[in-house]
Amino acid sequence: MPAYLDTLLQEGHNFECFVEGGRSRTGKLLQPKFGILSFLLESVLSGQVEDAIICPVSTQYDKVIEVDSYISELLGQPKPKESLGNFLSSSSVLSLKLGRVDVRFHEPWSLRDFINEQKLRLTTLPPQMKTPEDIILKRRLLTTLGYKVLSDINAVSVVMPTALVGTVLLTLRGRGAGKSELVRRVDWLTERVKKQGGRIAHFSGLPTTVVVERALEVLGQNLVGEHRNLPEKTYYAADRFQLSFYRNMTIHLFVSEALVSAALYTKVKLGGGPEYQSISYNDLYDYVYFLSQLFRGEFIFPTTPLAENLTNTLTGLEADNIIAIKRSEHDGSTVESTSLDESERLSGRENYDFYCFLIWPFIEASWLGAISLLMLTPPSTNASQQTSLPLNSVVTQAQRLGKTLYAQGDISYLEAVNRETLRNAYTRFAESGIIFITSPSKDGKIPASVRLTPEWLPERTEDGQIKAQGKLWEYCESISKARREGKNRRDGNTVIRRIFGLVELVGTELWKGAEPSKVIAPKTGDAEWKAKRREIRTAPKL
Repeated sequence: MPAYLDTLLQEGHNFECFVEGGRSRTGKLLQPKFGILSFLLESVLSGQVEDAIICPVSTQYDKVIEVDSYISELLGQPKPKESLGNFLSSSSVLSLKLGRVDVRFHEPWSLRDFINEQKLRLTTLPPQMKTPEDIILKRRLLTTLGYKVLSDINAVSVVMPTALVGTVLLTLRGRGAGKSELVRRVDWLTERVKKQGGRIAHFSGLPTTVVVERALEVLGQNLVGEHRNLPEKTYYAADRFQLSFYRNMTIHLFVSEALVSAALYTKVKLGGGPEYQSISYNDLYDYVYFLSQLFRGEFIFPTTPLAENLTNTLTGLEADNIIAIKRSEHDGSTVESTSLDESERLSGRENYDFYCFLIWPFIEASWLGAISLLMLTPPSTNASQQTSLPLNSVVTQAQRLGKTLYAQGDISYLEAVNRETLRNAYTRFAESGIIFITSPSKDGKIPASVRLTPEWLPERTEDGQIKAQGKLWEYCESISKARREGKNRRDGNTVIRRIFGLVELVGTELWKGAEPSKVIAPKTGDAEWKAKRREIRTAPKL
């Protein structure tokens, strides 16, 4: 492959690659895959190719016809196999109203110039990279390249009308919105997108009312329902999970504002007067940092330092009259604390809530992922001392746990029960040293497995119950501080008991189903091993 790529570039051919490595099932940009980029980088670094010009491209759709199948996959259904029959039957989609496609090109840039710029930032890169230190530098260079391409794609991406409508409907309190309110909030969101440096699909001078009507027509009644026979047309999110795909097309523009709003919510959530709903700058900084680490696999963050980015975000929210900032009397610039602006309170917190609604589903998904780790606590009856479980089985059972919590009202968002987001969460937990994930064997016979690291392993009481204490429980509680608290759910001892009961119930099934995997296969032909194999009884599949 590298030689083939060298030949293409040496002869001046263009080629296309998808940096994400596949289609996004959530509407957000995926993390970069570095395979092709590593070959490209090596071609220039090695001198096989003098330079390569990179042109990031963004393609946005008004409606993605595969969203319903994506949702099924995210909820745990297997991906349907592609076949000739499915291809032939897909011709019916040509008669559907799918809206428009918007393709945007970022200004092309030189890979050689990029490398030279990074040399100044990192260190001088030698022509031949062979030492371990040089390998580390090369990896940093490759990572920076991947995220720069994604950042440039985000920079030229446009927000489609369907994304505007979907985002508004999912960030409003209440069951729905009248048409006039929907148009008003779409206008507000359009201005916010532009202020953030984002781009809106060209409306050809049409009034917002017409744009909203066309977006509703493209989305269809399966996604956006309409209450009829009312004094005003009223719309509601008929399928919140599918609409979240369109909302996620805008969230990258507001990640910083959403994290600050979530951090402030840890105080707003407690209630009381304005004086009790203020957060100190140090606490704000610490919690925003915590969330940014929690979501480093979910979003493409600005490359500026956190302190600088936080200052810019606070300044912007203050200018929009969403937050009020108390500054030091000594110098008049040092931020001491932050609270909701009084005008935002009087307006019903609609703009502040917008940012919270954007991030709450992701906070809840991470909380579910953390809570599901409690299932990895070996039962007190674990005579075999087995500590690892198959990763796929754990994710599947975590989804079952999440669906149960959603049905019982302890989770507010079904989209939090998202297989891809759960897997991302597990990856972050592994990077943080909470769990240890072993890779599957090359022949595929031994699947990937997961276990809690010793310092994160919860203790059990004398009667075998998991204790609501320790590092893992404190971690779950830290995430939970920013979870949305609805009128039908309050965090407390009753909720804790119910959640722990479900964790034990689902976890017990998980450990029972995985018990045969504790047997270690000896060499082929061992009579004792064959006898043990005959004794194994696998649990029924769900």
